[in-house]
Amino acid sequence: MKRKPLIIGVAGGTASGKTTIANAIKESIDHPQMVMIPHDAYYRDAGHLPLAERACINFDHPDALETDLMVRHLRELIAGRPVEMPVYDFATHSRLPRGIVRKPAKVIIVEGILIFCEQALRDLMDVKIFVDTDADLRFIRRLRRDIQERQRSMESVIGQYLQTVRPMHVAFVEPSRRYADLIIPEGHNPVSTAMVVTMIRQRLRGRWPR
Repeated sequence: MKRKPLIIGVAGGTASGKTTIANAIKESIDHPQMVMIPHDAYYRDAGHLPLAERACINFDHPDALETDLMVRHLRELIAGRPVEMPVYDFATHSRLPRGIVRKPAKVIIVEGILIFCEQALRDLMDVKIFVDTDADLRFIRRLRRDIQERQRSMESVIGQYLQTVRPMHVAFVEPSRRYADLIIPEGHNPVSTAMVVTMIRQRLRGRWPR
């Protein structure tokens, strides 16, 4: 019988340290077949809208993401078929013409702030991790990231945080933590991460004993 890949979901608020945790898991697990699928890649293409309208989209609401496509892609990977994952350009709020091919793997890490909000997505996950970091620390990290990496002004980052990021966190992200199997505090917590890695290794041995 064909064995289902181990699918690990890593969620949490903006700039909580989700990607850091996901990368730490990826680097710590000595497994040759592992792939990362970020929810951010599945933002809906807004290329057909004027640039001014694209900037007004509420990117922190579940409707901004094409989660049903992500679910279909995960089901394809589970079935052993490759998929073309979208590539999203945050500067233009649009998808690039060509995506990235992701091949089937025995371990799939799904990462994003809203991945626990959709039951169809949750149902595919074997392990659900929520990274719980204080709001003030998350805001500082996001401010620094958006200014340095996305060339945004301080005023625009603060405005977006107050208008959409914080309200959507309260409405969607925070309530979704109840679906988590594990909660990791304060972003990259070495002890918690080590416990997660140990648990995942045990699960892998149960599915693919060497």
